[in-house]
Amino acid sequence: MAKTLGYMITWTTYGSWLQGDKRRYVKDGQILLPNEALEEANVKLLTKDTVRLSYEQRKIVEKAIRYKANQFGQQIYALAVCARHVHLIAEYIPKPIGIIVQRYKSCAVRALRKDGIQGRVWTNGYDKRYCFDENTLKQKINYVNRHIHKNN
Repeated sequence: MAKTLGYMITWTTYGSWLQGDKRRYVKDGQILLPNEALEEANVKLLTKDTVRLSYEQRKIVEKAIRYKANQFGQQIYALAVCARHVHLIAEYIPKPIGIIVQRYKSCAVRALRKDGIQGRVWTNGYDKRYCFDENTLKQKINYVNRHIHKNN
């Protein structure tokens, strides 16, 4: 079995990237094609406005995640906090990935609460992509680094 070198984790802000989205969407690790009817059905299920992080809020989230990674002893290779989603490339550590993601999302929400944001911030769940070789890890890092200065 190949050794896991790291992983790419992606999660979205509430209501910002629904199943069926015209930009495509991920479900169970698969990238799926747009489905207008599915997207419309999901829009109707929203209980509050879509969350779009401001520049200042993105910086708060980034700082909180980096702080938590330091507490874990986990190296972050690349981190892009965008207005509607977060991409994180991190080294593998022997903790369940679901717990790691939950702690990153929670620490970011706590930091945002101190800044005054109320209500739900993130969608449930996340996408994960494991990196078993240096080439894949570098590709994922490059992908995330291209997002750092985008305003999406």
